[in-house]
Amino acid sequence: MFNEFKSFVMRGNVIDLAIGVIIGGSFGKIVTSLVEDIIMPPLGLIVGKVDFSNFFIPLSLTDRNFSSIAEAKAAGVTTWNLGMFANTTFQFLLVAFAIFFFIVKPINRLKKKEEEQKAVAKPPRQEELLEEIRDLLKGK
Repeated sequence: MFNEFKSFVMRGNVIDLAIGVIIGGSFGKIVTSLVEDIIMPPLGLIVGKVDFSNFFIPLSLTDRNFSSIAEAKAAGVTTWNLGMFANTTFQFLLVAFAIFFFIVKPINRLKKKEEEQKAVAKPPRQEELLEEIRDLLKGK
């Protein structure tokens, strides 16, 4: 049972997934800061001084206006947090982009080079067949 588990874990896809999860987690805080502190403030300024992290729609019926999600939550109002969703989606896209171009693409290039080297080293099919025939004749 242990050997079966070991062979499963050592397969390429499981290792690739583990690397992706680890690096994705480590990029998380950097990307969060990049999106919330660097990208979204100028974007909000361009769109009309909108703070995307506090862009929400109150779903509860109320006459009050709230300046932040925290204020609405404190008043017991249910909110639809579109700005937070936009921030999280943008963060995911940045992480996916970084992982693809800095990890997956170089690994795929290395695998492709290894496959090409293996293909070059393999003799033509005719030679393989002749070697098999020679070995059979030697055995008689």
